[in-house]
Amino acid sequence: MDAMQRLLDIMAQLRDPQRGCPWDLRQTYATIVPYTLEEAYEVADAIQRGDMDELRAELGDLLFQVVFYSRLGEEDGHFTFDDVARGIGDKMLRRHPHVFGDARFDDEQQLREAWERGKAEERAAREPATPTSQMDGVARALPALIRAEKLQRRAARVGFDWPDARGAFDKTREELAEIEAVWSSSDRASLQDELGDLLFAMVNVVRLLGFDAEQTLSAASEKFERRFRAIENLLRERGVADLSMLTLDQLDAAWDEIKRGEKGT
Repeated sequence: MDAMQRLLDIMAQLRDPQRGCPWDLRQTYATIVPYTLEEAYEVADAIQRGDMDELRAELGDLLFQVVFYSRLGEEDGHFTFDDVARGIGDKMLRRHPHVFGDARFDDEQQLREAWERGKAEERAAREPATPTSQMDGVARALPALIRAEKLQRRAARVGFDWPDARGAFDKTREELAEIEAVWSSSDRASLQDELGDLLFAMVNVVRLLGFDAEQTLSAASEKFERRFRAIENLLRERGVADLSMLTLDQLDAAWDEIKRGEKGT
């Protein structure tokens, strides 16, 4: 028995009405979603840490999520795991005519445009009677930074975009001014709205400069965590066990010391 069939059989046993696991039997498509998201993030974390043993294990956990959904689909008469695997295989063949067919593209830009056209045609084929939008297919459950970037890229397809990052950066100044205008008011809803506009505008800047917003913020968070841990270690060596006993100026001084050390100055 191959490994994939063995996993499918294990899943079927877990969902067996008479001899299965009570927890697995209680699950629905919706209740599994949080676990799926968690497993996907754990895959990303293992990659970022370069831990290949952990990555192998986490990929198994993520694969099990696909098997679980497929089992539910089979029980409900919607689809099977074979349907899922066949569907993605067919899609990859269809979307890579330059690899599996005779199509030729001069550069990556042409390839990307062909890919997006293919996706749009697939959406239109699924819902031929529904008016289409460039915004169709951008999942609401995506992390906010990723979703913002995808929405911006969709709008850019029809030319609704800044000509360069400088224009987008100037927009952030405008958004900052609008935040300043409502800062001291009691209108918390408007303040939150303007803060959201600023974050969205910054995603535009990052995107137009050729970076990924999610990865960029993730790297900044990693840097902050690394430096804060370094502050804790530095002050611990100097006999400070409780950072809350220090003033902000003292903490800032330690922060600057760590930064100088990183830069070798």
